[in-house]
Amino acid sequence: MTTETPQTIAGVRIPDSVLAKEATELVREAASPLLFDHSRRVFLFGALRGAEQRLDFDPELLYVGAMFHDLGLTGRFARTDQRFEIDGADEARRFLRTHGITGEPAQRVWTAIALHTTPEIPLHMAPEIALVTRGVELDVLGIGYHAVTDEQRAAVVAAHPRPDFKNRILAAFTDGIKDRPDTTFGNVKADVLAHFVPGFERGDFVEVIQHSDWPE
Repeated sequence: MTTETPQTIAGVRIPDSVLAKEATELVREAASPLLFDHSRRVFLFGALRGAEQRLDFDPELLYVGAMFHDLGLTGRFARTDQRFEIDGADEARRFLRTHGITGEPAQRVWTAIALHTTPEIPLHMAPEIALVTRGVELDVLGIGYHAVTDEQRAAVVAAHPRPDFKNRILAAFTDGIKDRPDTTFGNVKADVLAHFVPGFERGDFVEVIQHSDWPE
């Protein structure tokens, strides 16, 4: 009987519990290779930022948060009545519960996914919440690019390549949210629709206040 050796990328050990393996397979089946590789990079970059900042985090919870964070952009899990982040957060919490993880740890993962496009606030929360955002920011926006070494970055990208990633991830964002434009109100994803969906009109916070039912 042979035992699989846990995979290590850029010095980061990929969780290999039953839960982590099932999370990997679920995302591999539901998401495109683009989103699968992106999600793995988010975990790796998040873990590297956590090590750099000497944070005490649960690798398994971080892994589920990173792997599920964009499930709301997939045909299998996308809804049209709420923000795509909540789609992924809800599925992560459901998945964790099937593995006996409930209460605060499950809520921590839910929050990490739900807030991953909300700038700054997640960085002041629990390490797993902060590090999902750190991973997303590094991979998508380049924030913290030099906080990891060139060698670490190269190892991550060698394992999970990102060909034409900037254009392809923008297309994935557009496809995943174009049918629910109202959910981008107050959200960075409104910028995506403004660029790529003709006729999109973003919500205006001032107009919401001025045109509410309050007389003054």
